[in-house]
Formats: sequence, structure tokens, C-alpha cells
Amino acid sequence: MTMEPLRVLVVDDHEEFRQGIEALLSASPAIEVVGHAADGAAAVTLALDLQPDVVLMDLHMPRLNGVEATARIVSSSPHIGVLVLTMMEDEDSVFAAVRAGARGYLLKGARRSEVVRAIGAVGAGEVIFGPGIAERVMTYFRSVRSRPAADVFPELTDRERVILGLIAEGKENAEIARQLSLSVKTVRNHASNIFAKLQVAHRAQAIVLAREAGLG
Repeated sequence: MTMEPLRVLVVDDHEEFRQGIEALLSASPAIEVVGHAADGAAAVTLALDLQPDVVLMDLHMPRLNGVEATARIVSSSPHIGVLVLTMMEDEDSVFAAVRAGARGYLLKGARRSEVVRAIGAVGAGEVIFGPGIAERVMTYFRSVRSRPAADVFPELTDRERVILGLIAEGKENAEIARQLSLSVKTVRNHASNIFAKLQVAHRAQAIVLAREAGLG
């Protein structure tokens, strides 16, 4: 059975770079470029109108920056995967993008194969970081000092706090279910409640919050 190509919206204010990316992506049979935008406000409008599978998002843009645009897109259409492609590699930018709902973060200069693979991963609901970014993320988490989880997440029940800690360790629902002798459905329901209470769109955001709080 032939898979439908992933529908991608390209967002970047540098026209020459944007055109290059569009040409690069259009060469892949697994990707269909459905539109482009040169600023964050236009990106939000187009994303809500076109409903692409993935938005390839720059961060530094006029009118509305990429972080705010990501937050608005994910808030209105949480099924759309946002993959950041930017020159900004500082920790503040990375975590601001993830908190906003981005599922991936690559640096400009990434190889074509990396970009295509990342789009495929984000389109499949996965979370992906470029090699340099992944190391920064791990370094950041290692440097975070533990704080009492109950003080940080008072809105969670004890059971939810335990499950959040296991999610922060990178465990999937099935593994958590086995460890806690629960059904996968029960774990999934707890996870949904956790995400709602923490006001996050997906697992990656919850992991960032949990690890910053010293869980995992």
C-alpha cells in the first residue's frame, strides 16, 4: 500500500533559504510542500487553513516569532507537528520552542537526509532533536537540581506524580503499566489527565517540565 506524502508548510523569512528548503523537500516523494510563509502571523493563519501534517518553523521572524507561532498553532491544532529549523542553538530557544509545543529541533546546516528524516519522525508523532541539540538537552537536564515534586506539581495526585516521573525517565505507557501493575488504558488515562493539568500538548513538553522539576 502506498503511503500518502506528508503535507508540509515551510516557514522562514529568508526567501532564498526558504526556496532552497522547498526545492529540497519537493525532491522527496515522501513529502508534499503545501505552502510557505515569511512571518509567524502568516504561518498561524496558513497552518489553520491548510492543516498540514508538519510545519517546518524558523524562530527569528517578523510580526510574530516562531515560538509564539508554534504555541498558537499547537493550541488550535494539536495534531499538527511543528519541527523547528533555525540557527538559534541556545538553551533558552530550545526549551521555549519545546514548551510551546514543538516536537523537533534542528539547526540550519543539517543535511538533507536529516531534515527529511526529522519531518518523517515528527509527522509520525515522534520527538526528535538534531545531534548538537540533543547533547545540549541532556547536559541541561543533568545540571538541573532536584526539587520536591509535590511542591512543584501540587495539582497532581500521588499516582499521577509517580507516572509523570516514569514518563520523564523515558518509559512508554506499556512499560509503565507493567511496572505499576495497571492496564495500559489506565496509564493512558492518567497520562491524559497529567497533560491536561500541566497544560501541555504532548509527552515531550511534559518530560521537559518534569525533568526541570527534578523528576526522571
